[in-house]
Amino acid sequence: MTLTIGGEDKELSALLDKELTAFNQAATGAADEAELSVRATDDESGEITGGLTGWTWGGLGGVSMLWVREDQRGTGLGTRLMRAAEDEARRRGCDRMIVSSFSFQAPPFYRRLGYVETGRSEGIPGGNTDVHFSKSLTASAAAPLFRLAVLLDYPPDAVADALAREERTLALLPRHGGRLERRMRTGDGLSEVHLLTFPSEDAYRAYLADPERDPDGRITARVLEVTEVYG
Repeated sequence: MTLTIGGEDKELSALLDKELTAFNQAATGAADEAELSVRATDDESGEITGGLTGWTWGGLGGVSMLWVREDQRGTGLGTRLMRAAEDEARRRGCDRMIVSSFSFQAPPFYRRLGYVETGRSEGIPGGNTDVHFSKSLTASAAAPLFRLAVLLDYPPDAVADALAREERTLALLPRHGGRLERRMRTGDGLSEVHLLTFPSEDAYRAYLADPERDPDGRITARVLEVTEVYG
């Protein structure tokens, strides 16, 4: 028996794909494995501006690669590619979609699209992380929560009054579906951090526009959208 070690081996790859596909179909009864691709092309130049490759099999859709040309990033093209892939996966009978993304790539992007983290492979490559995501494609799938971290600094000469004002503001959260998940105060009592969740960004905007919400102008607040929560 001779072992040959090398780089790309198209003959070997084709053989393994054929044999493993046959084995998987025999083991599961699912014989609908198919490639999936979505191509974005500029109408004038005909150039490819972005694309997605993946697969579907046994009710599951997977994204292998997603790329958007640099000048098209931030235009929503990535979202359109993903939506098109999800729609095609549904058409093929899939009820779930999976994708992995390195920590230096686009985990926040997938979270915004409703993907939920299911696991991590740490230290790949180097000190980075490979983050694994899944999303239900059924109509009843819950939308991702809209999370915020609010950093508050209270006026040293009116802490009690500012705290009372903030308590009244926080009391309005439930009417907009909001929730105070975590509240942390510094030892001197002059600063707090609130972790808030809303069912959507629209719900958060409605909370900000609530006529009974009357924030204390003396409180310095910094609001940050949260994409990852640990612990």
